[in-house]
Amino acid sequence: MKYTLVGLLMLGLGVGIWLFSSERGQHLVQTATGHGQRDLVRHALRRLQGHPSLELAAVPVLHWWQRQIERDPPAESLPALGKGQQPQALPPIHATGEHRLVVSEIALAQALREAQAGATIEIAPGRYAFDTTLRLGHGGTAREPITLRAQQPGTAWLAFKQVEGVLVDKPHWVFENLQIEGTCARDDDCEHAFHVVGDAHHTVIRNNALRNFNAAVKVNGHQGVWPDHGLLAHNTLVNDRPRVTANPVVMFDLVGADAWVIEDNLVGNFVKQAGNGVSYGLFVKGGSEGARIERNLVVCTPRDISQPGVRVGISFGGGRTGAAACRRDGCREHEHRLGLAANNIVAHCNDSGLDLNHALDINLVHNTLINTGGISARDGSSARSAANLIENGPYLRDASNVQSEHDVPLAAVLATVDADRLRWRPTSSTAVPSQVATDFKGRQRPAASSPGAIDFRD
Repeated sequence: MKYTLVGLLMLGLGVGIWLFSSERGQHLVQTATGHGQRDLVRHALRRLQGHPSLELAAVPVLHWWQRQIERDPPAESLPALGKGQQPQALPPIHATGEHRLVVSEIALAQALREAQAGATIEIAPGRYAFDTTLRLGHGGTAREPITLRAQQPGTAWLAFKQVEGVLVDKPHWVFENLQIEGTCARDDDCEHAFHVVGDAHHTVIRNNALRNFNAAVKVNGHQGVWPDHGLLAHNTLVNDRPRVTANPVVMFDLVGADAWVIEDNLVGNFVKQAGNGVSYGLFVKGGSEGARIERNLVVCTPRDISQPGVRVGISFGGGRTGAAACRRDGCREHEHRLGLAANNIVAHCNDSGLDLNHALDINLVHNTLINTGGISARDGSSARSAANLIENGPYLRDASNVQSEHDVPLAAVLATVDADRLRWRPTSSTAVPSQVATDFKGRQRPAASSPGAIDFRD
């Protein structure tokens, strides 16, 4: 056995030496550049699973290779760039009914069941712990939504030990200014802070901090009814550590609902340490249509980009959907169509920054992709890509088509060291035709403006 192990280790070392010293090995490395190298390493690691002797020999070499081709994020903390939960409450949404102050867990659960259209439930400052799902009793209306809020962000903390924190199955509810944390001993037991289902159309989730969930916000249909026209804005969705679960790890997970707006959120540190190891920042799928994903900052991991797992920034299509969960025709035609990703900054992902999987008629404009696998399209996807700052791609598979217009290499505008630190010190004044009216900061774009999310041409 000892000689076998030594032999396997020598074999692994020999493979590494061959790859990086021989003419043929170097040719393989050089031709498998960028996304190709990443794919090659991940494919090899997957194929080795379940073969302990081969894993012992080859995995260290593959991990070493992976760290040579992936650029680690900087050691210092990255700025939020004004995204995520804001320090002050946002301007209020119109409320006309009862104002109810709650000071205990029992009172909060009761208020959620009893609130009528137009009511505002305000949570007094403090920490509130729950181990059963919070449920709603009634729906609001377009003129009279029901609001659950803290007066100011950072004052009301909800600690959830249940699989689903709040089950949102009624329309026209607003949730704002809350700090919500998953505190389960097992990651399998803290799935969602909010589960938006069925008739919960026009749900608004804004200015909250949601921490330590597998899928902090989950949106899906129920019995043929879909929670359309939702808004996810100015939220911070992050995890403190890798999630040890085989369940999906997707910070915002939408299946089948139409016309959601996802804007100005900070999404980060979503690492999946078990199961298939694949995680996403934001995805929309399930036969859905018309999502607008704008002005978000997505940082797959702020450190150790080569740690185990595969991390994708923003995806139209995700990992595909089982037919029974699809809204339209079992998702045969599309996972998502008519979606927009604009003015997003996606950084430090060891897989695609923008991903299309069986997605049709997608518009990808003025995004900045830093230290990611770039734009990828698979399974017959179609998209228009314009005025993006990218390092790689687009990479096309399975008869996919991406029409690229005015996309610019990141290095032509920003030094790598500045881009990795999310510092905006442009090295050129490149301009392209503007594709949308505003930029990442919400400023108006002139007819010609900078490629990528931020318009440098003030």
